[in-house]
Amino acid sequence: MTRRVVILTEIISPYRIPVFNALAQTPGIDLHVIFLAETDATMWQWKVYKEDIQFSYEVLAHWRRRVLGYNVLLNRGVTAALVKAKPDVVVLGGYSYLAMWQAQRWGRGRKIPVLLWSESNLGDRRKGRRPVEWLKKLFLRSCVGFIVPGRSAKRYLGSFGIPDRVIFTAPNAVDNEFFAAAASAARAQAAEARAKLGLPKSYFLFVGRMIPEKGVGILLQAYERLDAPLRKRVGLVLAGDGPGRAHSVEEAARIWPGKFVFPGFLQREELAVLYGLAEALVFPTFSDPWGLVVNEAMACGLPVIATDVAGATTDLVRDGWNGRTVSAGDIDGLVSAMRQLAQDREGTQRMARNSLEHIANFTAQTWADGFTRAVTESRLEW
Repeated sequence: MTRRVVILTEIISPYRIPVFNALAQTPGIDLHVIFLAETDATMWQWKVYKEDIQFSYEVLAHWRRRVLGYNVLLNRGVTAALVKAKPDVVVLGGYSYLAMWQAQRWGRGRKIPVLLWSESNLGDRRKGRRPVEWLKKLFLRSCVGFIVPGRSAKRYLGSFGIPDRVIFTAPNAVDNEFFAAAASAARAQAAEARAKLGLPKSYFLFVGRMIPEKGVGILLQAYERLDAPLRKRVGLVLAGDGPGRAHSVEEAARIWPGKFVFPGFLQREELAVLYGLAEALVFPTFSDPWGLVVNEAMACGLPVIATDVAGATTDLVRDGWNGRTVSAGDIDGLVSAMRQLAQDREGTQRMARNSLEHIANFTAQTWADGFTRAVTESRLEW
């Protein structure tokens, strides 16, 4: 039996295309994706890789503004798109937008199973905002099934009283083969790649938005506490853009000795080069539902230093095996982890091999298999 599955999600993110392609090619699944917008230029500078899309999709007419720090996105034609798509199952990629509530109401009114695809974890709970939490509970109670990327997100739903039997895991994934191949090519021409991007011979890598929540300031403080001889040998490359970039560049300029590169926002092809030539990824975030840069780095054969609040850390990073885990904001822990990976060459190489071994379990097809179980096994009621 073939099921018509309609997914509503925000934008055409490059890291979602491979998993949607895999789902569309899964026997028994007839996929259609409705995007609320093509991209969000106020947040990301991602290229939209339309040439890679191998699934049916459409982009709704929309209006987007930043209002008092909130991302307001309003859509036209939600109901018409759903009627035209004729879904057997509707999957909603979040609950932050009015379109998601419209789609949920439409599906329940027609006795069509509505599932929530959620990445939130306990570290993302909004304290002191009871109306928001009440609305969230109302939304969750109106869904018949849930799809999560891993254990952290599953525990989050459990905190709302959602039973395990209606929660399905579709492990977050990126295009492992693309990143592995691109990283290997970069290593084969390491000298040329370093010269082109102005990279140090040895460096720790940060990839993400330049905002306080990502822990850039903590990372710079930790790097400054490393022994001077180590800082002369190992640099710090911070890839990304955002409102905090200028301040981070100023802070880095005060640290001596030290080697710093701020290449700005990079597309996936250039990022793979940075991963391929780095010693390790450092992910010092204070809040992150997942963190797909961890997947990308591991696919490129890197050990990872990550904070314990990120969703990806729970499922991808094993302390002492393929990296190190530290508490968010723990500068001493971050210093210790960076020092260990910089000084223990043999141990770092072992962690790199373990990263490659582990990330092989997190593929686009694995995600598609978990998603398929969710849409085929969910019922109209709990």
